Amino acid sequence: MTKFRPCIDLHSGQVKQIVGGTLTTAAADLKTNYVSKLPAGHFAKLYKENGLDGAHVIMLGPGNEEAAREALSEWKGGLQIGGGITDQNAKQWIEWGAEKVIITSFLFPSGKFSQERLEAVLAALGGDKSKLVIDLSCRKKDNTWFVAMNKWQTLTDMEVDEKSIKSLEPYCSEFLIHAADNEGLQKGIDEQLVQKLAEWCSIPVTYAGGGRNLQDLDHVKTLSEGRVDLTIGSALDVFGGSGVTFEECCQWNKKQ
Repeated sequence: MTKFRPCIDLHSGQVKQIVGGTLTTAAADLKTNYVSKLPAGHFAKLYKENGLDGAHVIMLGPGNEEAAREALSEWKGGLQIGGGITDQNAKQWIEWGAEKVIITSFLFPSGKFSQERLEAVLAALGGDKSKLVIDLSCRKKDNTWFVAMNKWQTLTDMEVDEKSIKSLEPYCSEFLIHAADNEGLQKGIDEQLVQKLAEWCSIPVTYAGGGRNLQDLDHVKTLSEGRVDLTIGSALDVFGGSGVTFEECCQWNKKQ
C-alpha cells in the first residue's frame, strides 16, 4: 500500500531542501528551498515518534557524517542512509545504527555499471540484501530515463527499465528513485515514471521528486495501484513548505 515516506537531506552538515538539478560543483549554481535551524536529530526523533519507518537520510557531498550519525543515534535501526556509501563503509554505517544503506554512485565507476561493485557491497553486508537499498535516481533523456550519479549531474550507461530493475532486484530489498528533473521544484510528480515503476518492480520502491500535497499521495496511490511510496520534501511545512503539513501526511498514512 502506498505510504508517505519522509527524508532528511544533508548538505554541508545542515538539513536542507535543494532543487536537485542544481547540485553542481559550483556553489553559485545551488538553488536551496530551505535551510533548517534544527539539527538532523530533531527530524529523526520526529519520524520515530510518528512511526514513519523507511525514511532516508541522504548526505549530499562531504561534511555531513556527523549530522548523519546524530540522526541515526536518535533512531537506531529506523533510518536508511545514503550518499558516499561504498563496500568499505557500508557495514560501518549499519553498526552506527542505520537500518539499511543506500548506494548509487559507487555502482557506476566512470558512469558505467559495475556488477563487481554491487557484489562487493552485498558481501560487505554479510550477503544480507535486506540491508541494501539501490538508488536509481534518474534524469530523462530521449523519452526514457537514465540513472544519474554524482549529485545527479552525470548520466550513466544504465537505462531505468524493466530489464535493469529485474537484474538488480535479487541484490537488494528495495529501490529509491528520485526523478532529479522534478526534485525540489514542487511542480508535480513524473506520472509516467511512477506508473512504470509500479509495473516493473516486485520489491518496495519509493519515488521522490515534485510531490506537493495530499492529492499527489492519492495520485501516486492510484497510478501505482498502491505499489509505489512517495517522499514529499520541499512542500512540507517542517521544511518551510506550504503545500502540506507533516501532520496531514502522518494522518494520511494512518488511514491507509
